[in-house]
Amino acid sequence: MKDNRSRGIDAESTGSEIKLDDEVDALFKLPLAEFTGARNALAARLKRSGRADDANVVKALAKPSVSAWVVNQLYWNHREEFDRLLAAGQRVRDAQASGTAAQIAGTRESLETRREAISHLSNLAESILSDAGHNPSPDTVHRITINLEALSGYADGPTPGRLTRDLDPPGFGSLASMMTSAGTTANEEVIRVTPSPKPGSSATHTRQKASSSGGAQEAGQVEEKHQAAIAAAKVSLRDAEGALNEARARAERLEAARKTADQEAKQAEKELREAEERLRDASAASRDAAQRSQRIAAETKEAAKALEDAERNLGKVSKALESLLRELSAR
Repeated sequence: MKDNRSRGIDAESTGSEIKLDDEVDALFKLPLAEFTGARNALAARLKRSGRADDANVVKALAKPSVSAWVVNQLYWNHREEFDRLLAAGQRVRDAQASGTAAQIAGTRESLETRREAISHLSNLAESILSDAGHNPSPDTVHRITINLEALSGYADGPTPGRLTRDLDPPGFGSLASMMTSAGTTANEEVIRVTPSPKPGSSATHTRQKASSSGGAQEAGQVEEKHQAAIAAAKVSLRDAEGALNEARARAERLEAARKTADQEAKQAEKELREAEERLRDASAASRDAAQRSQRIAAETKEAAKALEDAERNLGKVSKALESLLRELSAR
């Protein structure tokens, strides 16, 4: 009974952890403006349900920066493209860790795949920024690119989909480690070389020959490691230069687009002012016309009344004239 109860408690705890992970993931899927309110509400609900530790974990979650938030949205909403980036980064790390020139030379395709994935995701990020009402400035897009490079470059990086801050770009630590390892091997070879025994015996000659053969083989392995490290450095350098050039070109395109947008905005503002002026003039003209129309209507009414009076007087005069003419005729 005791074991069953214990297993039941462990299962309940695991279920709570899974549910908490789902709720935290849901926070990072929200629009950026809704993050803080939803986080505080979740922490309060967890605390009321007696899960104070979980509440503290949630309360400590920082609101993501704009660029980190966009990378999270790429992970949640464009998983296929994001997984392609992570897979390409893993293949590059595996090749570099192998330490062989053949493997490192074969990383070119993986590096190209990673570069294309970063470029595609960066373009998607610009659309996400615009749709969410954020400015896809060159600086923001550059930080997004750095975050994508870092996530694909680090073996043990932050959890994708839950970034809260911008990441540092991956450095050349792995390459330096490879070169240091190769150098250490070379030093060990020097230390293992023992002083040559006195010449003269056949055994001595045989040992010298074997030692020379083994040393040549080990020296060849050391040289291969050196060449592998150099090849890796060159490949990564080309990759970094390509990413830099691509980011620079994107920044230039965005800057040109921003200038064009500024010019269009100024032109639209000018046309708006002119339209407002025309509207004011038209409104004034409309008011004047309305006033004239009112005056004309009043004058028309007065003229109609005067005409009616004149017609009435004319009728009276006509009757008086007829009466006089009849009197004259009667005489």
